[in-house]
Amino acid sequence: MSEPSPSPSRGVRRVELAVPDPEPIADFYAFLLGWVVIPEPDGVFSGWVGDRLALRVRPGSDGYRVVFAGTRPRELREGAAVDSGRVLHGPWAPEPRAGEPCWVEFMGAADDGFWTGELGWAARTPDEPFTVYDTDARAVAGRLVGEQQRWVCYFAVPDVAKACEVAAETGGTVAIGPTEVPTGVVASIADPAGSVFAVLQDPPGWGGTWSSPFSG
Repeated sequence: MSEPSPSPSRGVRRVELAVPDPEPIADFYAFLLGWVVIPEPDGVFSGWVGDRLALRVRPGSDGYRVVFAGTRPRELREGAAVDSGRVLHGPWAPEPRAGEPCWVEFMGAADDGFWTGELGWAARTPDEPFTVYDTDARAVAGRLVGEQQRWVCYFAVPDVAKACEVAAETGGTVAIGPTEVPTGVVASIADPAGSVFAVLQDPPGWGGTWSSPFSG
């Protein structure tokens, strides 16, 4: 298990989505997740839940990008980066409300040493095949071994089955329907541009069931 650095990342600074045509994609998420969408300069649209930013949708083709909070801004890999500033989403931030990011998970090959080294986390495997990255016994992010190398953002919803129905009716595709996993009840959805995200039902805190501090 990797030892955390003196200044580990304690959560997510922001989540971005780059698609060729941002406005209809922002509207898709707004309808699905209840956001207020605000147009910004340069063709960017931001989705808000109350006074908290849920997602910024901008022109491009890179899909999702998870930006962790840290002391040294830098690009990482597989759609991840670090930026300075306060944590907006994570175990030390306010509990996620419906429509907000509530967890991030890396889907790909086991390369825990890279992420723990770059972000100062410890890696634990409390429930195979899930690995949880944490600091100070609080879960910050996760990893699930898979073929795809990418970060996935989870959004909180009150009813995963209903979210899947709405997504399918509004141009999205349900990749994996409602499923009970150690994190909680989840589903995987592709938006109309093909970008994959997940929904998590009524998470009690950041990371769903991983929100309780680890013991031992």
